[in-house]
Amino acid sequence: MLEGTAEPDLWFMPDLVQCAGRVVARSGNGDLFFVGRSLDSMFDLLSGALADLTAPNLVARAPFSFQRQAGQPRRSKWTADQQAAARRLLGSIGITPRALARRSRPATFVDVVDAGGTFADLFALLDEWIVESREPWEVIRKKLRFVGITVRRATSPKTWRWQQHASWTRRLPARAVVNVSLDPEVWSYFGDYQTKLTRSFRPDRWLAAEEGPRRDERTRQALAEAVAVVSYGRGSEGRRALARAIDGEPALAQPWLRSLVRQLNSAA
Repeated sequence: MLEGTAEPDLWFMPDLVQCAGRVVARSGNGDLFFVGRSLDSMFDLLSGALADLTAPNLVARAPFSFQRQAGQPRRSKWTADQQAAARRLLGSIGITPRALARRSRPATFVDVVDAGGTFADLFALLDEWIVESREPWEVIRKKLRFVGITVRRATSPKTWRWQQHASWTRRLPARAVVNVSLDPEVWSYFGDYQTKLTRSFRPDRWLAAEEGPRRDERTRQALAEAVAVVSYGRGSEGRRALARAIDGEPALAQPWLRSLVRQLNSAA
């Protein structure tokens, strides 16, 4: 599918690497689950950079969204079949109440954030499942983390922060919900304009049969871009750049992150 494609212009790479380094540093040593499709490029970058390291953190996709069909409100009640399908999908990536209560690392969900609606829906889905399962909430709450990728803006004491207006975030430990800012143009490209390689997986499609990959020119070029991002992450330049992006983060005081930085620099 790459035959005849143009060399991708990875104009966003410096901002992507800087943001990805901060996501890793603020993950709480968690396994990273990228919600939806908006951050496919960060998934690709970290999949390449963290490959072959000793005991690497898992980098996985949670490939569904909660976008409603036109005219439907957010957080409308899912049908029993939709709920079962969502739980099967979460289970396929190791996210179940039982698994959460027993995992050694946190499960850290990452997504672009405007008002935080997708994270709220995901938390609601997990919360109902946990209640039904009777698994210990006081244990599970320490295994959940959320990292929101927000648009970089000038900050002030009056800056609006989505997590301060979401009641569900107060049920988690302090620092379990954090943000990393990203250049507005890059944020918009990933969230609004980048051609994706997979379909949107909103609730009305949770029960639909899987579709094969498209083969139009835009999709082939998007595949070339994704391959180039993975290759950059696997290379010495990309790994050194990711290590530099982590430098200065407070979490470097923790052994797990210092070890990761050493491995990135030595692998380079």
